Amino acid sequence: MDRTAAIISDQVNVDGTVTQLSLLADGKLWWPDGGKRNLTIEKEVIGFATDGLNIRLKTVVEGADGCCGCGSRGKVVRNDVVFRPSSEESHGLWCRKLKEFIDSLGRPKRLFVFVNPFGGRKFAANIFRDHVKPLLEDAQVHLTVQETKHQLHAKQVVQSLDFSKYDGIVCVSGDGILVEVVNGLLQREDWDTAIKIPLGVVPAGTGNGMAKSLLDSVGDPCTITNSVLAIIRGHKQSLDVATITQGETRFFSVLMLAWGLVADIDIESEKYRWMGSARIDFYALTRIFHLRHYEGCLYFVPAPGFEAYGETISYPGSSASKRIISDQMDGEPGKLKRLGYQGPEIDLENLSWRVLNGPFISVWLHNVPWGAENTKAAPNAEFSDGYLDLIIMKNCPKLPLLSLMSEMNNGGHVKSPHVMYLKVKALVLEPGPRLGDQEKEGIIDADGEVLARGKGSYHCEQKALMAYDKLQITVDQGLATLFTPI
Repeated sequence: MDRTAAIISDQVNVDGTVTQLSLLADGKLWWPDGGKRNLTIEKEVIGFATDGLNIRLKTVVEGADGCCGCGSRGKVVRNDVVFRPSSEESHGLWCRKLKEFIDSLGRPKRLFVFVNPFGGRKFAANIFRDHVKPLLEDAQVHLTVQETKHQLHAKQVVQSLDFSKYDGIVCVSGDGILVEVVNGLLQREDWDTAIKIPLGVVPAGTGNGMAKSLLDSVGDPCTITNSVLAIIRGHKQSLDVATITQGETRFFSVLMLAWGLVADIDIESEKYRWMGSARIDFYALTRIFHLRHYEGCLYFVPAPGFEAYGETISYPGSSASKRIISDQMDGEPGKLKRLGYQGPEIDLENLSWRVLNGPFISVWLHNVPWGAENTKAAPNAEFSDGYLDLIIMKNCPKLPLLSLMSEMNNGGHVKSPHVMYLKVKALVLEPGPRLGDQEKEGIIDADGEVLARGKGSYHCEQKALMAYDKLQITVDQGLATLFTPI
């Protein structure tokens, strides 16, 4: 088919001017105005509405010059373009052809939306009302909205959700609700079908690492509007999912795992949550000037090209480990749930394992590049390469460490001689106590939540999903699906 051929062409009235408007086979709306008034349906038209004989195109344009293209990096704003076809018959034909073309793009029409009113600075409800909902309504998307009432509410909801009614799930929150949703999907009996539903993220929390990673991958600013447009346009991206196992307990991670300095900063800074994302920078200074080192061991299977790290060792885990998912995440430590995803089928014993011994300042395992909007933790991480990026710091003087931490906003810290940066297929973390104080242990942080607390750690009386002991991480390539910008 000739992509420049017109599907429909008509004399229409645009802003009081009669001109020839054509819908081309490649999805461009073209009229002879020096090429400046052309629109691409796939990128710029999110929907349309009618008012009598008028057709109102709901478009998004770059605020600076009123033209929004693939390489747009400016502030994107809503803008309506109204035209009036020459007759009722032409009006009906325009409406039918526009709908047919938009439907052919495979955009979502029915979305289940989680809004977390407690995340970040508690602005998510306002963000949804003022920014997210108007765009989705412009795109004529039917919405089912659920405000989360408590921690793990989203996880509980998706465990019984009828996915035949929806084309995707959207999380208006920080990264926490996305993590809950993934864990809920994978603990369903029909997990293999459920995990295929596309997931969308709109940044409305403290970290927003997944939204930042998605948008930055195409050079777009991490804004609410850009995130919603990525959902509306319906493009999809596979996402690796890590399974963290300790005995019979499992947790599914899509962002990161941290132990040592990064985990301490992330979790212990919770007392300053009222500061928003600034709490991280503030508390980082405190921890750097009172630096902790932790004893322990890292066992890992390196990706090709990273075999020089560590020393050769045999598989350090237990081959008799049962594949059972625990309900402890729901606050029922004694109850076991023998349903759902059991983790990737990997012959761990026959892989080439290596070991690094502590002490460590920080161990950071990442699935996507950004841990937060201002923290590019793993610049080489990919969404679906089947590997996790491991960032290790064993020793570093305090002044260089300050400089190193300041480079996390652009990923420059991984170039430091004090940092080891490699990719791994599997990892076993054996955490130990603080160097010089055997009575104080650390925190293991997975996707912003406390996975395990050691004795003498911050708020150690609070229950965690796992014990501060050896745990295993494996990765399943492309298991989940995200709405992505392109």
